[in-house]
Amino acid sequence: MSYLAIYLRDQLALGVTWRELARRARDHNRGSDLGRTLGEVADAIAEDVRTFEGIMRRLEVRPNPVKVAAAVVAERVARLKLNGKLTGFSPLSRFLELEVLVMGIDGKKTLWHTLGQVAGLQERFPDIDFQALIARADAQRDALEPFRRSTGAEAFASRRR
Repeated sequence: MSYLAIYLRDQLALGVTWRELARRARDHNRGSDLGRTLGEVADAIAEDVRTFEGIMRRLEVRPNPVKVAAAVVAERVARLKLNGKLTGFSPLSRFLELEVLVMGIDGKKTLWHTLGQVAGLQERFPDIDFQALIARADAQRDALEPFRRSTGAEAFASRRR
């Protein structure tokens, strides 16, 4: 098995994790500006996962269903973390969801660069615009950043009282 195949399978599992997190965050914030933004970001992340799966198919790399399932389970288990409240959703929960999403988007930007430039897929698949994928990741991060900052300020201010 090639190192690229291993890398792709691991990255798919991570992409599925971030897709699920984005959908959960969207659902927790329905009816708000944040919820609408998260809906757009969740849709874009789902499209990125489909694009990534298409690259894997073209390279004839099959997903590892165990890794993907483990990633989904890990995302669901992460929901059980302490958030400063015994039950329910806290301001820290919202901030952490956004913080982790932004980290995932930053990682995805690195992924697209790695595949396009380091792994040489830009030359191999000239029809895939890796620069556009990087720009889409930048747009996703830019859309979430104001909310990440404001929810962080709210969460940390609420604990100072």
